[in-house]
Amino acid sequence: MKNKQKKFGKPRLLILGCGDVGLRLLALLGRQFHVFAATSQPARVAGLRAAGAVPIVADLDQRDTLARLANLARYIVHLAPPRSEGETDARTRNLTAILPDKSRLVYISTTGVYGDCGGAVFDETRGVRPANARARRRVAAEQLLRAWARRSQSSLAILRVPGIYAADRLPLERLQKGTPALTAADDVYTNHIHANDLAQLIKLALFRASPLRVYHAVDDSDMKMAEYFDAVADVFELPRPPRLPRAELSAAVSPMLLSFMSESRRLQNFRIKAELGMRLRYATVEEGLRDARQKTPADQGRMGRST
Repeated sequence: MKNKQKKFGKPRLLILGCGDVGLRLLALLGRQFHVFAATSQPARVAGLRAAGAVPIVADLDQRDTLARLANLARYIVHLAPPRSEGETDARTRNLTAILPDKSRLVYISTTGVYGDCGGAVFDETRGVRPANARARRRVAAEQLLRAWARRSQSSLAILRVPGIYAADRLPLERLQKGTPALTAADDVYTNHIHANDLAQLIKLALFRASPLRVYHAVDDSDMKMAEYFDAVADVFELPRPPRLPRAELSAAVSPMLLSFMSESRRLQNFRIKAELGMRLRYATVEEGLRDARQKTPADQGRMGRST
């Protein structure tokens, strides 16, 4: 272990689930860390290497492929989601079996662990109440990581993340198709974070988070879901989505989208500012959308990726 430290000259960071947010984080930490990125897809190796990481092919679903990750790094960012079935997170369970003691780990969870809160405003002291299997898997992952952190004398920070947006992560295709949104009477409050701000939050949490601490990775926006779609439509000069009552909307959207439209909450973010020193670059969705519009070519503005 000591020889590896001398050879690389910098502390080592392992990113699991190095997708869009992971690549943004890599751009922030590439000079500070020797970064390893685990991927289950060999086709992604070249891209991860070009981004400055040392790619390692490993599959969190296959525990026997994780040997190369064991004791590799004591700074870890866990961005990999659970599988799409079951009530627990076998991927996180497999990961905790090979992580080194006395590590610092940041886990990217979801605000969905709270379930429907009726539009209530609250901080991180609120208890979880997951309403679907997807959220229950995230709660299970959080519990597995807490047990690992206590057992291994490690530091764990959990970032509970809402809808992530950026110039290339906007519901433009949805707006083009005219997918309806809820009427004002049935609409739900939703939370947001720009992908660049999330990457910065992860960076801060790696160094500043208190052990076993939960943080709301959300911006300062206070808006309902249809208001978000309207804001995107206005900035990109697209038609606003039609509005339907919940009873009619259930027949027009996917069950997953309907589940997002069934949970209303407003998360406070004082803790990320007071404890992590976070200064949001995009404090509100409106600020992020204006920046996204400036960065999006006019002939591509209507072809962004839907989220």
